Amino acid sequence: MKHGMDPFTVEVIKRALISAAEEMFVTLGRTSKSSVIYEVLDYGVAITDAQGRLIAQANGIPGFIGVLTYAVEDVLAKFGPRGLDEGDVIIINDPYMGGATHQNDVVLVMPIFHSGRLIMFAATKAHWNDVGGKDPGSWTADATEMYQEGIIFPAVKIFRKGKEVPEVVEILARNTRTPDMTISDMYAQAASMRVAAKRVQEVCDKYGLDQVLRAVEIYMEQGRREALEELKRLPKGEFYAEDFIDNDGITDDPIPVKVKVTITDEEFIVDFTGSAPTARGPINSPLSATKGACRTAYKAVVGPHADANDGFFSPLRVIVPEDCVFNPKPPAPVSTYWESTGYVSDLIWKALAEAVPDRITAGHFLSVCATNVSGIRDDTGERFIFAEPNAGGWGAGKGKDGESGLVCSGDGETYVLSIEVAETRYPLIVDQFSLNIADGGHGQWRGGFGLIKDYRIINSKAYVTASFGRNKFPPWGLAGGWPGTPNEVEIRTADGKVERRGRFSNRELRKGDVVRFITGMGGGYGDPKKRDPQKVLEDVLDGYITREVAREVYGVAIVGDPPRIDAEETARLRGD
Repeated sequence: MKHGMDPFTVEVIKRALISAAEEMFVTLGRTSKSSVIYEVLDYGVAITDAQGRLIAQANGIPGFIGVLTYAVEDVLAKFGPRGLDEGDVIIINDPYMGGATHQNDVVLVMPIFHSGRLIMFAATKAHWNDVGGKDPGSWTADATEMYQEGIIFPAVKIFRKGKEVPEVVEILARNTRTPDMTISDMYAQAASMRVAAKRVQEVCDKYGLDQVLRAVEIYMEQGRREALEELKRLPKGEFYAEDFIDNDGITDDPIPVKVKVTITDEEFIVDFTGSAPTARGPINSPLSATKGACRTAYKAVVGPHADANDGFFSPLRVIVPEDCVFNPKPPAPVSTYWESTGYVSDLIWKALAEAVPDRITAGHFLSVCATNVSGIRDDTGERFIFAEPNAGGWGAGKGKDGESGLVCSGDGETYVLSIEVAETRYPLIVDQFSLNIADGGHGQWRGGFGLIKDYRIINSKAYVTASFGRNKFPPWGLAGGWPGTPNEVEIRTADGKVERRGRFSNRELRKGDVVRFITGMGGGYGDPKKRDPQKVLEDVLDGYITREVAREVYGVAIVGDPPRIDAEETARLRGD
């Protein structure tokens, strides 16, 4: 037994701490008032050690979990261990502090004590429907500075020694359009962390504090060694990728971004030098969000099934120039940050695609494709605001078709809002929710399909904000596969007018208007003419492609009724 502990006890303690994080996750979802939290699961939770190093998490949004350690580090930097007491809860949503994404995504941090000693932290990050700002729902596609995007909390105590700080809560309540819902979500986060703290303390009582802390160090070292072993199996060298973000929401100019990934036996280095400077519009990715997205891609490539802790992430090094779209200069706006943060992980993915084809698929629809519908209800006079992501098509990989109707990589374990909840709680009807059968993503293995969702407004008036990136630059294909198809938002007014683009900000809708959310297909993998003819026939039978596409793109002749493969003509088309 190394370190004086048997491996079984180490594993039991590790699983007990992970279980505490998972119970924290479930508690938050079950006690929230917001559909974006309890239905969509737009949140993440983690437990860190007393230094702020990640030691346990639940499988929430990767982009949220990946930044929580930075939030704890900022709490320690501001208060120091001696400035924290049992029962304290610190609130952070400053986009230029640790744990940042945008102001709606609010972090709460709670120190965990045992026998008077600070031993760990519980941290949660959840999307609040409204935190003030110029538009309902707070995040917007046309902000030009962060002050337009809502109230800012730069790591202040909202609970002190277990008691609510009424002045801070009052400021919060006066700066949100939905105070009851927002304050309730804050209570839900705080309650979930108290549950985690209780479970951690129970583990320490059962096994002894010294043994628990020793087990943490052991499995963190195990994580580091596991990562190094995996790095040895990866190809070594420098790998490059470039791409373009559609625009910044203010101008229509594409924004160039690039990455260099360097892999050695000891390090996984990600360098974004050469990417565009801070954007004028709100697509900027705060530095901690950029680092969190790097963690997502790193884990997917190095060890997707490994336990997430700071030991496993220790070989990762991130280089981002100052005043860059991936490390913006304040007070630059960040409310649609996912439009650049998504490119962080996607650029790494793209750079390594040919080097590790057995681990990487073609490009996916990438954007969170977030929507925000708001207004005042005709029947009750109450304000409604709801936000949700949209699912789309993922890229195909070597030996597999792409997945259809999944949320993007940065949104991880979230769900789309169910039709039943949408129609019950908000004044709209879902007229359509279907696969987006578009002409794209062809390959030996076909890209997954996006979705089409139609919201018909039944209120006298409503407003929609939406940001659907990859509207100009569709998902990339791989190894000869076709690119996917773009994301877009379409507004169809009751008088027959149609407006279509990638972003809308607080666009007014009237009764009978329909807003259509369209997400794209993922990229294809491999030469389409190498696709198994039987799979092509199945795609025709399923209505995914036409007989003409089967012939012209895949070189497969489908004839007759019921449809069948003309083997002789197919051989001629394919040059066999």
